[in-house]
Amino acid sequence: MIESMIDEHSSARERPDAAGAGKSVLVRARPRRTPRRRAWVILLGVALLVILADQISKRLIDSHLALYQSWPSASWPVHFIHAANSGAAFSILQNQTTFLIFSSVIGLAAILLFFFYPPLDHSLLRVALGLQLGGAIGNLIDRVAIGSVTDFIQFPHYPAFNIADSSIVIGVAILMWFLLFQQDRKPQASKQDGTEDRREQHER
Repeated sequence: MIESMIDEHSSARERPDAAGAGKSVLVRARPRRTPRRRAWVILLGVALLVILADQISKRLIDSHLALYQSWPSASWPVHFIHAANSGAAFSILQNQTTFLIFSSVIGLAAILLFFFYPPLDHSLLRVALGLQLGGAIGNLIDRVAIGSVTDFIQFPHYPAFNIADSSIVIGVAILMWFLLFQQDRKPQASKQDGTEDRREQHER
């Protein structure tokens, strides 16, 4: 409560009153969006877009293609196919719906844990976590509702997948890229800033 009072006080501004000389009118500025709130907007916004795209595409496939029917024909290198996957990625752990639901819930908890982890406090990483969160929820909805996941994108010599799978893979790739290549730049930048500050103090 004390913090909110401080924020309200700091957001207030005074401006001269045109009607009276020497008087001022207290004008309350619009409260700024906090970094934490902005992070939630990015995470949940990306996740919601993934869930909507995933569920709409799956329902379209369910309603327009019979099970294991392809469009265009299977002779095309890339085509849509209505596949029902009762297992995990790459068709492993078939008919283990209960176990996969439980593991999906654990995965969701892990994503939210990473969301609160300070080194991952970056907008790009929020997008990556949002992609993973939306993909995990998208496939979880299928497992709970119908007991299997609808896959429909087919590439040559590759298992069929869906938008949720793609989102999870892209999110993990972004996360690994950032941790491997971008995380190391921060200490170097901080070291350079410290060296420049000491140089300025020495010159003074």
